[in-house]
Amino acid sequence: MTEWHSYDPAAGHRLPHDPLNAIVAPRPIGWISTVSADGVRNIAPYSFFNLFNYAPPIIGFSSMGWKDSVANIEATGAFVWNLATRRQAEAMNATAAMVGPEIDEFTLAGLDTLPSQAVAPPRVAGSPVQFECRLTQIVRLETKEGRALDQWLVLGEAVAIHIDTGMLDDGVYQTARPRPILRGGGPADYFETTPETLFRMRRPG
Repeated sequence: MTEWHSYDPAAGHRLPHDPLNAIVAPRPIGWISTVSADGVRNIAPYSFFNLFNYAPPIIGFSSMGWKDSVANIEATGAFVWNLATRRQAEAMNATAAMVGPEIDEFTLAGLDTLPSQAVAPPRVAGSPVQFECRLTQIVRLETKEGRALDQWLVLGEAVAIHIDTGMLDDGVYQTARPRPILRGGGPADYFETTPETLFRMRRPG
């Protein structure tokens, strides 16, 4: 018989660590590059990230606090999502450093760049997929009572998509081939997607 640990989040979880981000996991990483209105390059990872619409393609990330990425996107209306892989995991982690808005995080992390075609922020060289995006919405999240949170959902429409052709077989993108990394719980847990973990199910007709 199952024994449950149940709790009201508003009253506290009564565990050594909040389990929420370990349960809703692993999560794709929003490795977001932006440029400030003054031209300073910025790149940062966000673990609250996903795809929300096919056509047009809309992706989004949520920022805990009004961080440089959000401020830059509001000012310029553009950002780039870069697929984070195991090969660039350490560089991605370096871009999570809390530094001032005057710091170029591409330089800080030793990342080379590629020019974007439709937006100003650069792409990460070596990342096998990049989405160039135009801002569609910035939504301030609220509680069930309508209290505004310092949590900002940024949504953007991909206007240019770049895929390393080595990730394609007969034109079909191979999800695990670039070995993308995903965020788990706690301060340090990540997961790597590999071909060995693939299984298939078709939805009922």
